[in-house]
Amino acid sequence: MKQLNYFQILCLFWAALGIGSRVLMAVMGNRWKEWELNSAYREEKPKWLYAVGVLGLALIAYTWYAVFTLQVAYSWIIAALVSVTAIKIYMVLFRYSQFREFVVRILNDRRRMRQLNVAVLIFSALCVAMAFFLYN
Repeated sequence: MKQLNYFQILCLFWAALGIGSRVLMAVMGNRWKEWELNSAYREEKPKWLYAVGVLGLALIAYTWYAVFTLQVAYSWIIAALVSVTAIKIYMVLFRYSQFREFVVRILNDRRRMRQLNVAVLIFSALCVAMAFFLYN
């Protein structure tokens, strides 16, 4: 059995987060919304977001390092996609009130929430496909 490379693991991890969070949303229903607004993204910025932001930036940096050292074809694609998360990291760390307003707006609009969920599921399926067909 072939061992998974870093980019396959990254794709599968990202897909698992996307699919897993959508499953939790479906199971928890309104409790998910309450958890996001009252715990994860409460009005006062939680201190744990700084640690998550630093870990996210470290993941981006290591992924680009791996692009240039592991010699895996098309690895730059997932690196570019992972790099887009820097926008969320920036918003969460430096423009938290605007980010929280966005979260509230999405959570309170069923159509937008459905669109976000569909987009996340499509992206997760794309990550699974990349893991098994592009980085194999």
